[in-house]
Amino acid sequence: MALLVRSENHDDEEWARRLREHDPDIEVRIWPDLGKAEEIDMVLAAQVPDGLFAQLPNLKAIMKLGAGVNNILDDPHRPEGVPLARLVDPLLVVEMTQWAIYALFHFHRRMPEYEAMRARRDWVNLGATDPADTRVGIMGIGAIGGDVAREIARQGFPVSGWSRTAKKIGGVRCYHGWDQLGDFLAVSDFMLSVLPMTPETEGIIDKNTIAKLPQGAMIANMGRGGQQVEADILAALESGQLSGAALDVFQQEPLPQDSPFWTHPKVLMTPHVAGFARPKTAAAQVAENYRRARAGEALLNAVDFERGY
Repeated sequence: MALLVRSENHDDEEWARRLREHDPDIEVRIWPDLGKAEEIDMVLAAQVPDGLFAQLPNLKAIMKLGAGVNNILDDPHRPEGVPLARLVDPLLVVEMTQWAIYALFHFHRRMPEYEAMRARRDWVNLGATDPADTRVGIMGIGAIGGDVAREIARQGFPVSGWSRTAKKIGGVRCYHGWDQLGDFLAVSDFMLSVLPMTPETEGIIDKNTIAKLPQGAMIANMGRGGQQVEADILAALESGQLSGAALDVFQQEPLPQDSPFWTHPKVLMTPHVAGFARPKTAAAQVAENYRRARAGEALLNAVDFERGY
């Protein structure tokens, strides 16, 4: 019995060490060293190499190293009946909340204007906007989005959340379902997406969605690049429907060298770094799911295949 690890962040050996701290009997194998492939009963991976699943006849569980699972769900060789779980690292949640707050305050505190003034050597106090006057909307209020919503509400902003199904979060006005999406967008001066990537959310940040936001709204996306129609975002920035965009994810990654996002004055961009799963804080969850998989028990943070997350 063995657990195969492929992290892609050059910390495979740390994963192995941390996992053994929680269960000294775990045999950890590091991609591409499969050993006897029939002995591997669980895979922990950020990206699964083409054809790997076909080599593992006794697989009992798959664990995605990260929150998004669309690349594994779309794998044509993913074995039927094998449960899949997301890794919900508490530190990743903290980091993504930090990124969301940073993106919000970048625009709320008028940092693009101050950066332009610095280049001109202008010394002007632009004043400040009361947080109570900027309505923040969070698309996707699960483990990550819910934490983002609570923390931003603590900063004094009116916060709304939108999700597929009804949720309740203290201090947050919650909308749900597609019939309430328009009402949610109408009260989002700053709209942040933390949605999972599913067929329903593909291209959801498009000209139709953007048009329902208040004039001059700001958007941010740390979900998946496939959720945004980038030509529509650029057009909205040009027209003034959007006054700014903070993007951590893109339709094509790495971002092409000729992309206008590199130099756009109204865009804050980062290279898909909003949050990382780390062995130190997440290995306990992986070890527990490995135990559960071998015992035939339900996995922590199991993915609902019908919903896609």
